[in-house]
Order: sequence, then C-alpha cells, then structure tokens
Amino acid sequence: MLDEIKTVARQHLATDGANLSLRAVARDMGMVSSAIYRYFPSRDDLLTALIIEAYNALGDAVEAAAAGPDRLDLRARWHAACRAARDWALTHPAEYALLYGSPVPGYAAPDDTVSPAQRPPLTLVGLLREGLETGLLSPPPADELSTPLHDDLTELADVFFTGIPPALLARGMAGWTQLFGLISFELFGRLNQTVAHRDEYFDHQVGLLADLIGLPQPR
Repeated sequence: MLDEIKTVARQHLATDGANLSLRAVARDMGMVSSAIYRYFPSRDDLLTALIIEAYNALGDAVEAAAAGPDRLDLRARWHAACRAARDWALTHPAEYALLYGSPVPGYAAPDDTVSPAQRPPLTLVGLLREGLETGLLSPPPADELSTPLHDDLTELADVFFTGIPPALLARGMAGWTQLFGLISFELFGRLNQTVAHRDEYFDHQVGLLADLIGLPQPR
C-alpha cells in the first residue's frame, strides 16, 4: 500500500508539481481520504518519503556509474557520474524538480533527508580522495582562497569531507554545483532554441568542469 501511494503521488508530481494533496491521491486510489492518513499522517510525510527515495535512486545511479571499470581513470569516472545524473534527471523530471527545483512552500526537509542528499556529492569527493591517495591528483595552491573562505571550507571538510584540502574542496563544489546548473538549464527549458546538440554540449561542459577540478587526463 505504501508503494501504491507513492506511485500515485509521483504521478501527481508529474502533473501538478510538488503541490501534493493527500485527498487527491486517496481519491485516485479509490480510498476514503481518512484511510491514507494511516500511512502518511501529513503531506509533508509523503513528500519526505518521495524525496528520500529520489535521492537514493539518484545516488544509486551516480555511484554505479562512478565505480567504472578503470579505477585510475578519474576523468572518465567523473564523466560517467555526470552523465548518470543527467540521464536520471531526464528520465525522472518531476522527481528531479522536487529535489533541485523551487522550494516547496511550507515544507521544511527533516534530518532524514540529509544522508540521502549527500550521496551524489560524496561520490565526487570519493574521486578526489582516490586521486590524492594514488598521486593522480594534486591539490591546487592553498592561497587560491581568502582566509575567511579557507576557514569555512576547512570546517566543512573536517565535518563532512575528511582529508580533502580546502582549495580542492572549493573546486569540487564548483564542479558539482555547475553540473546541476547544466542539468537544470536543460530540464527546465533554458537551452531551448539555444543549443541543439545537447549530448555534445553536456560532455563538453563536463570536460571543462573536470579541468577546473584538476582531474588528470588518462596516462
């Protein structure tokens, strides 16, 4: 029953956006509205369940792609992870919009969503860490960062990204946020009548981001 409710709710996401109504979901399932509250006490509980599932599905796709057959080819693994994120978004546009679109009015994501949300960026951090450990990746100069930014990113690294130098973390964060900017521009129509060859454009931009991060060309 939980799976059925979430399936119908995802259909509503596709047509109505995140403006979910438990009563509407119950009506489509042929249930009395009071019955659905036994499974999801509120709209926010249902949204949270959908968000966690979507983050985990995206995380599964990105992690599997980044694993790659050639562990030492960090650039190829980065490209694969980025393509997986884009493919998932294009296949699941409503769920992507729920994760990375406009905030849902009146909804505050609980702590339960934090760990699933971290899975995609932690994949990139894993590539950075492997690159440092194998000597394939050299961190950028520390003086790239101002003192306040260096302090902020040092604190962030100590909590979430142990072992990643702040300047490298800054580049990784830039790459990851720009990746999702690329995906969002395509998904939300910002590239319409602008770029026709979307696959080639995406791969080119992802290559530029790999240069920014410092991922080496394969030897």
